[in-house]
Amino acid sequence: MRRLLAVGVWLVLGLVFAQFKSEYKLSVVVGPNTPWGMGAQRFAELVGEKTGGKVNIKVYYAGQLFAGQQTNEFQLLRTGVADFAIGSTINWSPQVKELNLFNLPFFFPTYKDLDAVEEGQAGRAIFQRLRQLGAEPLAWGENGYRQLTNSKRPIRTPEDLQGLKIRVVGAPIFIDTFRALGANPTSMNWAEVLTALQQGVIEGQENPIVGVIIPYKLWELGQRHLTLWNYVIDPLIFAASAQTWRTFPPEVQKAIQEAALEAARYQKALARAGMDDGTSLRYLASLGVKVEITDPLAYLRSQGVQVTIPTPLELGRFRDRVTGVVQRWANEIGGTLVVMAEADKKRAR
Repeated sequence: MRRLLAVGVWLVLGLVFAQFKSEYKLSVVVGPNTPWGMGAQRFAELVGEKTGGKVNIKVYYAGQLFAGQQTNEFQLLRTGVADFAIGSTINWSPQVKELNLFNLPFFFPTYKDLDAVEEGQAGRAIFQRLRQLGAEPLAWGENGYRQLTNSKRPIRTPEDLQGLKIRVVGAPIFIDTFRALGANPTSMNWAEVLTALQQGVIEGQENPIVGVIIPYKLWELGQRHLTLWNYVIDPLIFAASAQTWRTFPPEVQKAIQEAALEAARYQKALARAGMDDGTSLRYLASLGVKVEITDPLAYLRSQGVQVTIPTPLELGRFRDRVTGVVQRWANEIGGTLVVMAEADKKRAR
């Protein structure tokens, strides 16, 4: 009987080992020269190290797996076409309405507010919802606060935005927000944006400074006016397909989880480098990571970008214009989740 039991155990172990694929696909929207892309590469490396080479992840940059349709990424993850993804909550929000919490304009005024929600009851509720939908969330990363750039003029008030053709990602709340502000929003996948800016099809766009504006040198495409308004922040989620996750034995799951947390901390620090109170730069220095641009705003000014920083009163005017958007979308997201998030923020203050 013992011999039969031992044989059975080895058969099970053999089946488990046989489940490892030669390659696991990781989807990323942007290129490798961004904090987002660098975090993806670090995650892949750490997973390889911590699993003893059993899980070999290949990073598919620039939307290769979803052919440029970035809002389709979550569908690829939940169906197992992508084994892993480091996805923007914006891109996944059309399929996961709760993620529109992070798209509410001016809802997260500080990094402290965001961290409190991610680590609090609202963040846990969102992760549970992702599990229900076929993904296994592993860690929170970040793309950064989204700032506005354009080729026409400084934007300091809603009136300055009137009629400007602004590219937004394909999540309906962004169309609603920019229409409320008087702009002419155009939904467009990132793969098309650089050409559209160069050809003047669109006049402006909104994206993080460290994560997108600097790596893609948008000022070379005419985007020489930047408004620092922190109107929306863009968390990332390190996640596995539930289909893939179930094939891993517990010790491998544990190793991948550890890799995700470590890579996410590194990635988030890259995204915030020079934009927070110095915490991220100090952390990266402790890892021996050299950051070339330690003052992103000064760097942009050196490239001829005019940086406009609205006063609190001027920001209040933007917030007033989108009050209706916040109310409508809070109902769509779910009042309970919004209340949780407000409570998380309050506890952090």
